[in-house]
Amino acid sequence: MSTTETPPPLGARVRRAALPVALAVFSVVGTFGASRGQTDRHEPDLLMVVLLLIGSLSLYWLWTKPIPVLWATVLSTLVYMLREYPWGPVVFAFVIAVFTTIRLGHRLAGWLGLITLYVGHVGGRMILGINEQGIYQVLLVGTCFCVLGFLAELFRAHRDRVMAAARTRKEEELRRAGEERLRIAQELHDVVAHHISLINVQASTALHLVDRQPEQAAPALSAIKDASKEALVELRSIVGVLRQSDESAPRQPVTGLDHLDHLISRTERAGLDVHKIVHGDPRPLPAGLDRAAFRIVQESLTNVVRHARATSATVRIQYGEQSLVLQVDDNGESLAGAPKEGNGISGMRERATALGGTLTANRTPTGSLRITATLPL
Repeated sequence: MSTTETPPPLGARVRRAALPVALAVFSVVGTFGASRGQTDRHEPDLLMVVLLLIGSLSLYWLWTKPIPVLWATVLSTLVYMLREYPWGPVVFAFVIAVFTTIRLGHRLAGWLGLITLYVGHVGGRMILGINEQGIYQVLLVGTCFCVLGFLAELFRAHRDRVMAAARTRKEEELRRAGEERLRIAQELHDVVAHHISLINVQASTALHLVDRQPEQAAPALSAIKDASKEALVELRSIVGVLRQSDESAPRQPVTGLDHLDHLISRTERAGLDVHKIVHGDPRPLPAGLDRAAFRIVQESLTNVVRHARATSATVRIQYGEQSLVLQVDDNGESLAGAPKEGNGISGMRERATALGGTLTANRTPTGSLRITATLPL
C-alpha cells in the first residue's frame, strides 16, 4: 500500500516562500547597486545572478531539508567569492542557513559548512592566485566565521531550553491530570462503597422485618432513602468537578472531619455503634489533608459494616504537633492471619502516601481489624 505526503496548504506555502523571494530580489538589486563603487571586482553577469538566486531561493526548503539547503548556500557563496563578484548581500542566505541548521540541532553539519566556506575561500584564493590576503585579513575572516557559529550555538541553546521548559510543563500537566483522575476515582469509590454498603445493610434489615415486624421496617427504609439521597448529592458534586472547564472555586465546602459526626450518626443507623475519641486540640487542617482524613475514616467504617460482622467501632483522632493520627478499631469476629487488602485498604493507603503519611491495617490481639493512619501536618 503506497502513501503520498499531503502537501502543505497554499497559504503556508506562500508564507514560506515570502522570505526566499524577498531575499532573492534584495540580493540581486542590492548587488547591482553595490557594484557601482567596486571597480576592482568582477563585472556582474548572468552567473552572478544565478548564484544569488540559488542561495536565496533554496531557503524555501530550509525547514524541511536544512542540510541540503545549507550546502547549496555554501557552494553558491564560495563560487561567488572565488569569482570575485562585488561584495553585497550574498552572505545573507548563507548566514540564515547556518543559523537555522545549527538551531534545529544539526550542529556538525552547520560547523562543517562554516569550515568548508572559510577553508575554500582562503585556500581557493591561494590556489587560483587571486590577490593574496595578508595574515590580518585571514584571521579577521576566521574570527567572523567563529562568531557566526557561536551566535548560532547560543540561539540553539536558547531553543533547547525553551523546548525543555515546554516538555517539563507538559509532563507536569500530565502528572497533575493523573493525580486528579486518581483522586476522583478514590472519591467515587469511597462515596459509592460507603453509601451502597449502608443501603445494603438497611435493605437486608428491612427485608427481614417486613413480614415479621412491619412497623420496624420503616426506620430501615428511611435510612435507605437518606443514604441514597446523600450518595446522589456527593456523586453530583464529584461529577461536577469533571464537567468544570476552568479553575473556578467549588460551590460546596470540601468534605472534612467537621462532617464526622454526621458520618457516625449515619453509620449508626446501619446498626453499628460508633464511638469517637479525640485527643489534643482540634484545629483547622489543610483542605487536602482534611478531606483525606475524612475519607479514610469513612472507608474504615464502610469496611467494618461490610466485612467485620461487628456491633461497635471506635474512631480515635489525635491532633499532634507534627501529625494527625487516625485509628479505627472494631469488635468483629476473631480472624487469623493478616487482613486481605482490597480496593478499600489500598485506596486509603494511596491517600495517606500521597500526603507523605503512612497507613497500616493489622489484627489486634483479639483478632479484630485496626486501621491506623498517620498524616503529617
